[in-house]
Amino acid sequence: MSLSAKSLLGWSGRTNVQRIDLYTRWSLRGLVLLLIVLGALSALSTVTTPVAFAVVVLYVVALALVVDRCVVAFMTLWFEPGPLPWRWLGALAALLVPGIAWIWWGVEPDERFATSYLLSAAVSWALGGSRVRWVPWTAIALAAAICGISGSWMWIYGAAVSAFFVFSVQSSLWVLGVVHELDRARAAQADLAVAEERLRFSRDVHDVMGRHLSTIAVQAELAATLAERGDGRAADRIREVRSTAHEALREARALARGYRPVDLDQELEGARALLASAGIVAETDVADLPAGWAEPIARVVREGVTNVLRHSRASRVSISHDDGVVTLVNDGVTARATTGEDPDGSGLRTLAADAAACGGRLTWGVEDADFVVRLHLVDPEEAR
Repeated sequence: MSLSAKSLLGWSGRTNVQRIDLYTRWSLRGLVLLLIVLGALSALSTVTTPVAFAVVVLYVVALALVVDRCVVAFMTLWFEPGPLPWRWLGALAALLVPGIAWIWWGVEPDERFATSYLLSAAVSWALGGSRVRWVPWTAIALAAAICGISGSWMWIYGAAVSAFFVFSVQSSLWVLGVVHELDRARAAQADLAVAEERLRFSRDVHDVMGRHLSTIAVQAELAATLAERGDGRAADRIREVRSTAHEALREARALARGYRPVDLDQELEGARALLASAGIVAETDVADLPAGWAEPIARVVREGVTNVLRHSRASRVSISHDDGVVTLVNDGVTARATTGEDPDGSGLRTLAADAAACGGRLTWGVEDADFVVRLHLVDPEEAR
């Protein structure tokens, strides 16, 4: 193909899928025209007068145009179901009638094959791309009947060639459909990856900023109380608020760049510091953790501490690991804390889904006036 032809079709600016689509569609349209031209050349060899020659040429041109419209219509219907193109089917039938009549009365018996081939190829290619089952079968039956005019056994040849043409058209359109389906699946996979990344970022923002903002709120309230009493420690609390705000800003920038890893030791250290600044006694003992569970545990610690600061009146929090179960307990039960759900829909339920994806299980509830969150590193139901 020349550069000018490529530019005309926009070949260089198309994707691979669009190129395959364009190639398949124009191949189907071009091949049927080639078959009709070859058949027409054979049919023209049987005519002896200029008038008959002109009539055959006009007939072949009209037949080629109608067959091309049928091919285009059925290619469209293959991917976008709709009503049959009855207008073009009617035009094809109208052209077949004089063609068959000409074979029967206007052509010598030993010269009928060329014209029969012309009509059988046209009808097979025109109707072969239909998803409606009876349409391709009708094309094969018509081709067999038309070729049967040439001789007693020629209908077998006509049916076989027609079946091959129908199979060629249908298989080409089927392959093209598979290509489009794979392309849509790839696009859906890319969209899913984007959605998962947005969900991860949303969760990280909720975890990190929620914790820091809750801490700032607690520290600011304490500083206000001390300031109202004229206590000199209020200034220290205000500086703690500033420090926490700077830390939140630093982590927010790290989140925006996607560089912030989840580190269990840092989460535990941060949890102890935040709880201590809120006047809550914190105890942590999570030694001998199995490999691969540091990040899920860090997220549970982060969410649990955030919930304590935002929703409870706890005075004591403990985080421990024993026999494959990480337990977070606080003694400040409130109605909201027992649901495991934040107003924005994030929270322990999201962490439960993450734990399940890792083969674990997250449970929470009230036990002896304490709110208890347990992360089973191996799902107890599967361990039985």
